[in-house]
Amino acid sequence: MGSIRNLAMSFSGKKTYLRDCRFAAILKQNYAQMTNSSYFSDREKGERSRTDEKISNHVWGGLYGLIQGRINDGSFGYKFPIMCPDDRGPYGTDPDAFWRVAKAEIPDLPELVHDQDIPDMYAILDLLQFSARAVAQPTQRNYHDFFGHYHLSFNRDAGLANFVSNVNLIFARNGIAFELTSEGSIQRLGPPGLREELRQAVFHTGDDETDQLLEESRRRILLPHPTDRFDAIEKIWDAFERIKTLESGRNKKEKAERLMERAITPSTPKFGEQIKTEARELTSIGNTMRIRHSETDRESLDSLEQVDYLFHRMFSFLLFVLRKTQRVT
Repeated sequence: MGSIRNLAMSFSGKKTYLRDCRFAAILKQNYAQMTNSSYFSDREKGERSRTDEKISNHVWGGLYGLIQGRINDGSFGYKFPIMCPDDRGPYGTDPDAFWRVAKAEIPDLPELVHDQDIPDMYAILDLLQFSARAVAQPTQRNYHDFFGHYHLSFNRDAGLANFVSNVNLIFARNGIAFELTSEGSIQRLGPPGLREELRQAVFHTGDDETDQLLEESRRRILLPHPTDRFDAIEKIWDAFERIKTLESGRNKKEKAERLMERAITPSTPKFGEQIKTEARELTSIGNTMRIRHSETDRESLDSLEQVDYLFHRMFSFLLFVLRKTQRVT
């Protein structure tokens, strides 16, 4: 309590501070109790589909509360400490230093960050990563009677795990298609039908550059920023063109035909024709849309929904072909 009392004194001119403290303390206590258990509505109706890529006012309010709570309890003192005047170590978080550095690293944050004014979505996601780098679980070591505060020690792993769990609970309960990884990085969950495959597939096509293109496309499609996701489409189409040449043959057409022969079983000829048709259509999409080429007569993709659809379609096709030819696990 000593650290909170001192922080309150430093913010005495701000009318919203005490309300933020109470709100943050309640949030942190509730989430610590509920992180490892499901809500009744989840058990009865099932968890929400996590497809929403917008952060609403009330979601931002909850995330802000988590951050403010850790300012108040000294968790960010791990990176931004208030030091005891007697040189006995940290006793809390320096909120001015925390926000000063956060705004320097995340220029799109508003000058005054509070729960009633929602920042740009990407600034929020960056702020969560920034907070994850700075957080640790504080433990009160001893009480300094003269200054009225406890000195703190920190457990980095426990603090990060708790923060990640609390953030992801808010995301999951509100159907948000992002998560904070155990390392403290923001990751998009990706198209629902391919989430596990995107996480687990290991490519070994026999061509290092193709493997790198596939891995980079998978990594980028899971990043939140639109630029990365458009790059993912380009890279997976580049990988597709290289995969057509993995088999032996005199030319690209012959190599692609042998690849299809290996991927298709004779017992399902109609399905085989569908796979060949899909290969031709994907090739046509790459040649007529502005994916791999930038000519002015190419049609551009104009939404992230289109990007997700095409990536989902191409990734599913490649996953099938590479598994049938034993080039992915």
